[in-house]
Amino acid sequence: MQAKAIAKYVRVSPRKVRQVVDLIRGKKVPEALAILRFTPNGSTEPVTKVLKSAVANAEHNLELNPDELFVTRIYVDQGPTMKRIKPRAMGRADQIRKRGSHITVVVGDKKED
Repeated sequence: MQAKAIAKYVRVSPRKVRQVVDLIRGKKVPEALAILRFTPNGSTEPVTKVLKSAVANAEHNLELNPDELFVTRIYVDQGPTMKRIKPRAMGRADQIRKRGSHITVVVGDKKED
């Protein structure tokens, strides 16, 4: 049995979130939460929220024990990019891309290989 949670339009670059997501893929949920808690990265907060949401979905909807769940699948897709302009010298302009991401977490009672 698997439960899923998605966070959309998170204002963190997908590249930065993937660095954190790769640390917890395939781990047990308590271990994954401990790793996220002690990882000094700004993107750990939204990943933690989505993971806790997926665990709550599994616990409430499927009546699974949260201590025995695994992070079976976790991935990050690119969301919309906000485009801004920064003035530069001699009348030029640079484009600034503020990237967003969509984080998907699937937790289950069996570890997928």
